[in-house]
Amino acid sequence: MAENQADVIRDAVRDNYAAVAKRDGAGGCCSGASCCNGEAEIIQVDSLKLGYSADDLAATPAGANLGLGCGNPQAIAALQPGEVVLDLGSGGGFDCFLAAQRVGPTGRVIGVDMTPDMISKARQNAEIGSYTNVEFRLGEIEALPVADNTADVIISNCVINLSPEKPRVFREAFRALKPGGRLAISDVVAAANLPEEIRRDLALHCGCIAGASSIPALEQMLREAGFVHISIQPHEDSREFIREWAPGRGVEAYIVSAAITAQKPVEG
Repeated sequence: MAENQADVIRDAVRDNYAAVAKRDGAGGCCSGASCCNGEAEIIQVDSLKLGYSADDLAATPAGANLGLGCGNPQAIAALQPGEVVLDLGSGGGFDCFLAAQRVGPTGRVIGVDMTPDMISKARQNAEIGSYTNVEFRLGEIEALPVADNTADVIISNCVINLSPEKPRVFREAFRALKPGGRLAISDVVAAANLPEEIRRDLALHCGCIAGASSIPALEQMLREAGFVHISIQPHEDSREFIREWAPGRGVEAYIVSAAITAQKPVEG
């Protein structure tokens, strides 16, 4: 992808999610009706469909869950006390706060987001919830603001599809993980070739649709970045809520959500 095209996509995504942050979820694009009207009760219902529990929803500050996911990375992360977790595209901090509870006071969670308004919102939520083991850093997931070998686990929820430079994202994730560290990602994948009119629709790219990669393409990116034990498990039932992301466009015929896991090899 040409550099200027990548910048156009990245700027559009940043502007879109800045607007989401300012409207507490209204106008977002990754969870159907909840993104259209921002109503807290609809966001909660949609989150339950994605695999979160009622306890998860009650355990985080109001406003942290903006209804922007397509799955629950916590369900596949198997987080342990004391681990360091890195969240790519942390938004309002919802998954970070859930991870913080699982890793406990001896663990640490770092959320990275490229949208200043999202970082501000997440930091406010962290203060409201008195989280002392969570921090939020402004940065792009193609150039993570963390040192080498920082994280035990990297999570992400419906964000990597938005990147116009996915191979860079996976190389950065590999760099940031400790040896033996793991990826636990919920994201959308292309189950069929996307029509060109969808691929070229910038609004549908911001809507977690046009940027979806096929499973073979994602597997190749992960292998080339150095990952092993790669698993990509699509969820066919996700087509039901994906249909609502772009009503009448038939996008559910082309994309589904998936659980993506992989590991950085242990040295030696």
